[in-house]
Parts: sequence; structure tokens; C-alpha cells
Amino acid sequence: MNIEQFTKRLDALKFGDMFENDFLLTWEKTDDEIDAVFTVADALRELRENNVSAKIFDSGLAVSLFRDNSTRTRFSFGSAANLLGLALQDLDEGKSQIAHGETVRETANMISFMADVIGIRDDMYIGKGNTYMREVAQSVEQGYKNGVLEQRPTLVNLQCDIDHPTQSMADMLHIIHHFGGVENLKGKKIAMTWAYSPSYGKPLSVPQGVVGLMSRFGMDVSLAHPEGYEIMSDVEKVAAANAAKNGTKFVKTNSMAEAFKDADIVYPKSWAPYAAMEKRTVLYGNGDNDGIKALEKELLTQNAKHKDWECTEEMMKLTKGGKALYMHCLPADITGVSCEQGEVCASVFDRYREPLYKEAGYKPYIIAAMMFLAKCKDPSKILAELAKSAKPRFLK
Repeated sequence: MNIEQFTKRLDALKFGDMFENDFLLTWEKTDDEIDAVFTVADALRELRENNVSAKIFDSGLAVSLFRDNSTRTRFSFGSAANLLGLALQDLDEGKSQIAHGETVRETANMISFMADVIGIRDDMYIGKGNTYMREVAQSVEQGYKNGVLEQRPTLVNLQCDIDHPTQSMADMLHIIHHFGGVENLKGKKIAMTWAYSPSYGKPLSVPQGVVGLMSRFGMDVSLAHPEGYEIMSDVEKVAAANAAKNGTKFVKTNSMAEAFKDADIVYPKSWAPYAAMEKRTVLYGNGDNDGIKALEKELLTQNAKHKDWECTEEMMKLTKGGKALYMHCLPADITGVSCEQGEVCASVFDRYREPLYKEAGYKPYIIAAMMFLAKCKDPSKILAELAKSAKPRFLK
């Protein structure tokens, strides 16, 4: 075990503003702060793989609120909390006073008396999720300042309508390790492309998170989708600004083949059109069930026009040496397996199954690192102390 390599890296970075702060959007964080998350994530993994406890809490709660279905992120959040010594408590809105009209400010304070972290997934409605997270953050901040709360819980974005930071950062750490370091990413091409799905309404936050983050690392980013499947223009501006700063490319195209050509990494993933997601938000707000059903039918018909947007063996042959790294946040719509026709053919998915699982395996450590940096004033010192004490995580 060599924790010193990570503490030395941290000592060279400036990330003090992460202490007692939230993690909501990757592009709100500096390059050093992003690097610090990756460094701590690797350090925590090093500790666990060497059977050394990474507990920095003797007690306390990590509260989770999932307003959308989740497997990987839900269990990653629970694993991260447990790794650091926090107990997990899920907030079921249907069983709380939220169903009776309790305000956001009141709920936020009531769940936070002994909570150190709050993780929220709210990705269904444009203009709502990230806004809600910020309201929760402001509420606990005020509760802490006014002496209601003994500690100020850190809020972690587990996916909103704008970004999915824990996913994109797990993806990025996977890329860094796959290519042997950030220094080897210069000039690499990543294709973030839409892909056909027989389901409707998948969030935009994954492709937005990918182009918003990957464009910071010296890679050329291609965003591909059929006409009408645009993402948020503000996020495109973030990616374009990152590319301009790094002297790289951010390219938009309506051709999957063009995006795949000579790509080192491909990320074919379905998402709903931004305009349609805006419309759905209004319909849900008005309780217009008939309108929602009509929109769903319309979008499924629209999707069906683009069944050729599939990651096939033929598409993969267009990539760099025909051996691009295939990525997906999972679960993927696999043709002939999970659906009749979907995002990726079975042979491509099967060939990359283990790397995909490894990609997902970085997420618990990314989330734990976000918590760690928000709670430890001197993370380098704490990591060194954990390594020195070498307290076994379990007795063999």
C-alpha cells in the first residue's frame, strides 16, 4: 500500500473551498477540485483493497432521496456512506410528511439533525431537479447558521435534470485508468452519441455530464444525435468553452458514423429531446395525464424513425483500429437480450461487459471522495493517519 503517492498529489492541489461545501455540477468545480476527487477516490480504493478501514465517522447519517429508479447509484451511495462509517437512511417521500405538504425547508432541517450527507436524485423534470437540490442546500445552510443543526450536511447530486456528476466522474476515472493516466488523453477522441431505445423519456443529464466533463481533459469530444434530440444549449456552451481553453475540439453532428470514425472511446446512449422534456414538465405540473400519454406515444414514434442509431459491430469497425473503448452508464438496451432492438448489439456489449462493470465500480469511491473532501479540512493528513493506523476493515 502506498498512500503517500496520493497525499503528495493532494498537497500540490488547491481545493480548500470543497470543505463544508456541496457537489452539484462538475463545471462549478475547478480543475484542482476535480483532480482532488479522483485522487481521494483512488486513495480510498487503495485502503479498502489492502483491508484498511477508511472510517472517518463513528456515527452519523447519510440520507438518500431517490425520485427516480436506481440500482448502481443507489447502492454506490450506500456503499460510500458505509465505507466512511455513516449509517444510511432512505427518505421515502410517500411515507413522510412531504405527502401532506411539508415545505422543503422544513423537511431538509428535520432529516438533518444527525445527518452529515444528503444525496438526492431528481432527474425527471427540466428546471426542477437541480433547483430543488439548491433549495435543500440553502435550507440546511440556514439551519446550521441559526443553530438549529449542529453540523451542516453536505449535499451530493446523485443525478439531476442538468448533470450526473457521480456518473461522469466515475466514467472519467475509468478512462484515466484505462489509458494509463491523464497525460495520455491528449488528442483522444470520445464520441457521445444518441442511440435508439424502445423506451421514452430517458434523462439528458448523462450526455450533458459527459460532454461537460470530458471536454476538460484534452480530448476531442463529438456529440452526435438525430435532428431534434438536442441537449441543453448552456451545457453545449460549457463544452465549447472547455475545448477552446484546451485547444481541442467540441463537434456536433447528426451522424453516428461520423462521430464513431477514428474514435478512441464511444458512449452510445439514448436520451429524450430537450424540448420534449420541457413539455413533459409542464404537462406533469398541470396534471394532464392525457397529454402525457399523447407525448409518450409521439416520442416513441419519433424514436422508431432512428432504429439505425445502434452500436453495432459495423459501427465499431469505424473506430480507432476498430477497438474503441465502449462505455455506458448501464443498464443498456441490448438488442435481442433486454429488448427486440436497442442501443447496442449483444456481441459488442458482451465483449465489453467486464470493463463496463469496472466502470461502474468507480462510482462508490467517487461519491465517498466527494463526502471525504467536504468533511475533512485536511484530507491529506487524514489519509496518512488512516494508513498509519492500518486498522483492519475486517478480521480475516
